[in-house]
Amino acid sequence: MTPPVELQRFGRIERWVHWSVGILTLVCIATAAILYNGSLAVLVGNRHIVETVHVWSGFALPIPLVLGLLSRAYRLDLRRLNRFTSSDWKWLRSKARRVRAVGVGKFNAGQKLNGALSAGSLFVFLLTGTVMFFPSWSPLNWRTGATFVHDWFALAFGLLMVGHIVYALKDSEAMRGMRHGSVLRAWAENEHPEWASEERP
Repeated sequence: MTPPVELQRFGRIERWVHWSVGILTLVCIATAAILYNGSLAVLVGNRHIVETVHVWSGFALPIPLVLGLLSRAYRLDLRRLNRFTSSDWKWLRSKARRVRAVGVGKFNAGQKLNGALSAGSLFVFLLTGTVMFFPSWSPLNWRTGATFVHDWFALAFGLLMVGHIVYALKDSEAMRGMRHGSVLRAWAENEHPEWASEERP
């Protein structure tokens, strides 16, 4: 029997960046939950170590993103994520277009929005986290505002991450693409037809 045709979806560098950022983000979320939940803090103990892991995981988050720029395929994917087309707006407005994936390239509009919101949140976290971690660099009202913004963005970003994980777990083929790099052409033609038409098996 002829094996199903596969397409290369993500290269090694793209997958490394994704999983590195994902692991660091989960560490930040887990340590933040411990720091802000009294019951968890008592259970884990040693708040200083938890805080240190949280801070340095946060500061390390941009490193994989910057190193990924060495890869041409990664830079191409960033351009694709940053390009919102008229088809993307139609995809968001029409449930029928989402079901049929009309006009969808390598990334659909939901993935592009997730990328934009995640990148924006990362910038906010780094800015507010720096203000909080180096208190002598800024006045008290800046630190108070930074703490407020950091905390509320963390809640919103946590919900965004939950949504991202839920959608990923619901699509085993998409997950396989991020784990192993390749996907079935049949899946690509159904979910990302414009991209599938550009790619060779």
